[in-house]
Amino acid sequence: MNRHELSTEHDDLRAAVETFAQTEVAPVIGDFYERGAFPYDIVAKMGQMGLFGLPFPEEHGGMGGDYFALCLALEELARVDSSVAITLEAGVSLGAMPIHRFGTEEQKKTYLPRLTSGEALGAFGLTEPDGGSDAGATRTTARLEDGEWVINGTKSFITNSGTDITALVTVTAVTGRREDGRPEISSILVPSGTPGFSVGQKYSKVGWNASDTNELVFEDCRVPEANLVGERGRGYAQFLRILDEGRIAIAALSVGLAQGCVDESVRYAHQRQAFGNSIGRYQAIQFKIAEMEARAYGARLAYYDAASRMLAGEPFKKEAAIAKLIASNAAMDNARDATQVFGGYGFMNDYAVGRFYRDAKILEIGEGTSEVQKMLIARELGLPA
Repeated sequence: MNRHELSTEHDDLRAAVETFAQTEVAPVIGDFYERGAFPYDIVAKMGQMGLFGLPFPEEHGGMGGDYFALCLALEELARVDSSVAITLEAGVSLGAMPIHRFGTEEQKKTYLPRLTSGEALGAFGLTEPDGGSDAGATRTTARLEDGEWVINGTKSFITNSGTDITALVTVTAVTGRREDGRPEISSILVPSGTPGFSVGQKYSKVGWNASDTNELVFEDCRVPEANLVGERGRGYAQFLRILDEGRIAIAALSVGLAQGCVDESVRYAHQRQAFGNSIGRYQAIQFKIAEMEARAYGARLAYYDAASRMLAGEPFKKEAAIAKLIASNAAMDNARDATQVFGGYGFMNDYAVGRFYRDAKILEIGEGTSEVQKMLIARELGLPA
């Protein structure tokens, strides 16, 4: 992939998802959003399109594509709605990817076909109530007893964890102590419905209201020893790799929201009349929308570059952090400016920019806050930890 151009295959995918988002998602998603309802029909259609299988090999039910294809799909979905986009992002990069990257062949055969088809969703159990950005301060524990892991603890803010089609959650847990006294953190796969594993009530959220987010509780939850994902004691390192990749995906989603703000603002500026002219004729509005387009454009190039480095097997940690930082800032700034362009109508949930404004802030928090991205960038520049 050229770092600034799309191949024919990638552009065809982008166009197909754009059409899907405009014709299947845009007309109905506002109702789901206001009711706080999960859009099962839309998710099923995304599964039929192969979107959940984009970066996975065909042998496990995937489309044989790459991670950049997923990012393009996320951008186009988020131009219309972020709840749908985050459902896809979490289902792929957080739900299925840990199994694809680190799982055993048996785990891949058992779970990936359902996850890559969109028939089922997986979740990523990392964040804890007292952890936040300090993901290494894991308190959930898992001890081996009679060939089973016995898990106790709580996870918070977990996307896709409580739907009717959620099949599993992969959780980090302390499984022992290292020689230096630090916790040994491992990843363990817990199927939905396992005794001792319960899903709490849905959170009442500011945004992403048509996506599923819950607290998870483990009380002497027992799963087979074979449910260990990857090497024992490597769970934290594995999830850091998953998060590096996921930051590119969140950057793509952020660009989609930022571009959606531009789309809606241009359309409204043509239609809205004030003082005898369309507001798009006034330089103050033109300059505001021009700045919005510039932000989206620059953020897009940042995630394109990070994705190309990842696919080329080059180091990409710094570039992923830069892309996530720039793109989430662009989303938040564009959402604020789009609301201003719309005036009072921008404060109404009947308009897409109202949803965009509510959805934008979490992009500066989820999968690593803006402060964490700055910390990562500084460390990659050689500044002291």
